[in-house]
Amino acid sequence: MNKIYTEISKLSDKFKTMAYGLTYNETDINEAVQELMLYFLSMNPDSLRSIWEKDGKDGIIRYGAVVLRRSLTSPRSPFYYKYKKYYTHIDSFSSNITYETDYTMSEKNLYNLPEEKLDSSQWIKLEQIDKVLDGLDSWYDRELFKLYYYEGNTLDSLAEKTRISRNSLFTTIDKVRTILKKELNEDV
Repeated sequence: MNKIYTEISKLSDKFKTMAYGLTYNETDINEAVQELMLYFLSMNPDSLRSIWEKDGKDGIIRYGAVVLRRSLTSPRSPFYYKYKKYYTHIDSFSSNITYETDYTMSEKNLYNLPEEKLDSSQWIKLEQIDKVLDGLDSWYDRELFKLYYYEGNTLDSLAEKTRISRNSLFTTIDKVRTILKKELNEDV
């Protein structure tokens, strides 16, 4: 298996090149390729071995291309829940960022990169949320809230992973949400 993992790691530049067909945002590309590598590592070793034995490097590339495309285009992908959902729903400044998509790779230089408008108040709000979470008495409440919101799990998937009942998870997450509203004096 180590040989297969080593060969897969050598394909990261190939996957980055493939991702440029879906987006020009280098941060998204790097994060999506990193998620792809984690996907391969967490994949069932027998399935990965059978792909390798059947088609070799080409099979891995084709399989990775499908996973990469889903990561960058599907709102149900783990990539979306880890990166996009967090920044677009909790942190609204990312919706103010505009990206130019009409340039080609040969024209990409320092002068036509998109201008990012950073709103420091959003970063401050995120830091306040983190401080309130760190100040919670129960590590259990804090970690469940982070698993639910920061990692983008649904109640059902979180219940399946943790083997905690869905109702108990809902109660805990709702309790933390109420604490955040109270501490931040806002409707979160």
